[in-house]
Amino acid sequence: MSTNADGRGTASTTPKARRYDATLRRRQAEESRHRILDAAAALFAERGWSVGMREIARAAGVSFETVYSHFGSKPRLFSQVVDVAVVGDDEPVALMDRPEFAALSRGSRLQRAAAAARLVAGVNGRTAGLQRALREGAAADPDLASRLDEIRQAQRQTVRIAGAAIAGRELTPVEGDGLWVVITMEVYDLLTGSAGWTPVRYEQWLTDTIVRLLTLDD
Repeated sequence: MSTNADGRGTASTTPKARRYDATLRRRQAEESRHRILDAAAALFAERGWSVGMREIARAAGVSFETVYSHFGSKPRLFSQVVDVAVVGDDEPVALMDRPEFAALSRGSRLQRAAAAARLVAGVNGRTAGLQRALREGAAADPDLASRLDEIRQAQRQTVRIAGAAIAGRELTPVEGDGLWVVITMEVYDLLTGSAGWTPVRYEQWLTDTIVRLLTLDD
């Protein structure tokens, strides 16, 4: 409360102004974060692990210090970029909690296998360049090698859960590991890269392979 010339009180606007300033700062910080993630995703996918943080800052139109204030280190930034690419957005919703994953347990065997192939093709398509960058960096950096192994083991477990949803039963160890190998980025790279398959052909092949591998019944 402030007092004007005739002694009457007037409501101060300072708290409202401060709330507005704080909201604006949060929005600007979130916008900067998104620009950094987008720039990093494009550069890592195009040029591999050798991309530096200063290059990412320039591409995002922010300062070098801003990149570090948001992510702390290049490996942490890369990890966030991969997490976003896997699900396709920056929403705090895990892959297994999304409608695309729920679709694996609905419909006929062909529909369930097709839903799985569609999900895998989308993830692989969005993360192909990033996974190559990770493998490149892991060859020289023990910490990245550990991160790559963590990703693979987490993927292995997720595939077992997904496979059980598709099949409507627990998978055998052979089925689980067979499905895991089939959906890996390495296989995707070989087929869509070296073999020249289109993403559509890959998705169709993966649908048929899942049906055969899990011997699904209608």
